[in-house]
Amino acid sequence: MTYEATVEFKFDATFTPSYGWDADDYIPEEHYLITAPAADLNAKQYFKLFEKFMLCVGMSPCSIRSGAMSLVFNDYTGEEEQRKVCKEYELTMDEDLDNKFKEWVNRDEEVKRLQEEIETARKFADSANGVA
Repeated sequence: MTYEATVEFKFDATFTPSYGWDADDYIPEEHYLITAPAADLNAKQYFKLFEKFMLCVGMSPCSIRSGAMSLVFNDYTGEEEQRKVCKEYELTMDEDLDNKFKEWVNRDEEVKRLQEEIETARKFADSANGVA
């Protein structure tokens, strides 16, 4: 048995300028039809397809990204699901920033300590000046 499916996004618009409008800045009619085979599309491919459609109808890339992220980071999505996405994309949630900052301070202190040890060892090796 063969399975075939398509998905279509269609946008039709007409613009009738009223008195005083500069009609040169507008297209009187716009028709967009985006069709894709839907049988094997995954969720990311559907989002990519919808992104193309939203760009066609005038949405800004920034608004599109914001809308997509609002699907994950809203009050109706559980924190566990949000944390899965954060882990997948190496994001830090606001409530975790304090712990992250403490990790950075500890790491910086450890790096400084190791640099001091290396410098001390270097000075010691230089002070021997080949006498050994």
